[in-house]
Amino acid sequence: MSEIVILAGAHLRKQKDSSNPLTELSVEESLNELHALAESAGAQVAGRLTQTREQADRTTLIGAGKVAELLAFAEGVNAHTVIFDGELTPTQQRNLERELGRKVVDRTQLILDLFAARARTREGKLQVELAQLNYLMPRLAGRGVMMTRQGGGIGTRGPGETQLESDRRKINGRIKNIKQDLSKVRSGRGIQRKQRQSVPLETVALVGYTNAGKSTLFNRLTNAAVLADAKMFATLDPTVRHIVLPSKRKILLSDTVGFIRRLPTTLVESFRATLEEVVEAKLLLHVVDASSPHATSYVEHVHHVLKEIGAEGTRQILVLNKADLVKDASEQVAQGRRVLQDANAEVIAVSAWDGSGIEKLLAAMDREMQMDPVEWMRLRIPASEGGPLHLVHERTKVLSKQEVDEWVEFEVEVPASVRGRLVQFELIS
Repeated sequence: MSEIVILAGAHLRKQKDSSNPLTELSVEESLNELHALAESAGAQVAGRLTQTREQADRTTLIGAGKVAELLAFAEGVNAHTVIFDGELTPTQQRNLERELGRKVVDRTQLILDLFAARARTREGKLQVELAQLNYLMPRLAGRGVMMTRQGGGIGTRGPGETQLESDRRKINGRIKNIKQDLSKVRSGRGIQRKQRQSVPLETVALVGYTNAGKSTLFNRLTNAAVLADAKMFATLDPTVRHIVLPSKRKILLSDTVGFIRRLPTTLVESFRATLEEVVEAKLLLHVVDASSPHATSYVEHVHHVLKEIGAEGTRQILVLNKADLVKDASEQVAQGRRVLQDANAEVIAVSAWDGSGIEKLLAAMDREMQMDPVEWMRLRIPASEGGPLHLVHERTKVLSKQEVDEWVEFEVEVPASVRGRLVQFELIS
């Protein structure tokens, strides 16, 4: 049976994030996003309550009168949990749980719960546990009753009862151990990256707002089987596959976790190792849901996150996905260029679902590649040399082919990384 929840949001006129104006959402839009997050966590949303205030109430965020209204609402729909659209202080959360007699979860805890449910690799699980323990540390005092509960539901998945009942010293010890383990993961990634860089293979990373269709596009480009569904954060752990571009150059394509507004700081810090895949990429495919009414603001938000992690200078192709749901994508393309503030920027409309626009996207990726340049060659290979002939067809773009006696002559465009393996057959005229 689904957990019945109520969503609660407060618009605070005096509370604005001046460092990031792009994260501003109307209360209604933000609650719509929270609704999607809650459903992705398996909840049944029974309703929502909003309030406009000058500033937050220090004890309950929304004030005593609104708490009483929220209690009556929760009792009327038999809600088990109240989810607040924002981060509550430990004091606010304790007071609200006492007044409402129900579990109270904030936006940060909900996102952490989703990440805990999605993590599959050891690295992903460690990252989530680190973020959850950092979130729980200031909330340990006065919450012994809640910490010892064994019940399930939103906000209870993660490091487990042992960690939740531990004192601060033990939790700090666990945090230290996790950071050491993640340091080893980061070192391992560095070694893997150096090995990849020892051959001329550029890395292209998919980035974008959560649920933009990155994993579906990744599957379309690589013929992989990465989980792709409509739930937010369906893909958490990064996946890397190689693909061959129209020029026959090979590149590595990395699928990464989706971004979201007000992504908890604990998560950004914990997922540094994963985000390194984005930072180290030579090209970003910035995927946006072209059918969303908030597409422009999503693009702006992703730009802000890229700046936070030091990847704002990386070349981008703006990929307007789900073009099959848009009658005319020309306006979206024009808007995309305006957002990127570059009339020459590559903006490609595609549908990862039906494959339309994929050839244009691959051609655009080919144009953006700087490493492993393509060269023209004439080749003359004995017809009995199966290996080199296979290499020509597999790794070069054949412009012409002619069979002469026991020889096969080609005109090809060949990546520099492959040229050395064919230079012995080069025909110098």
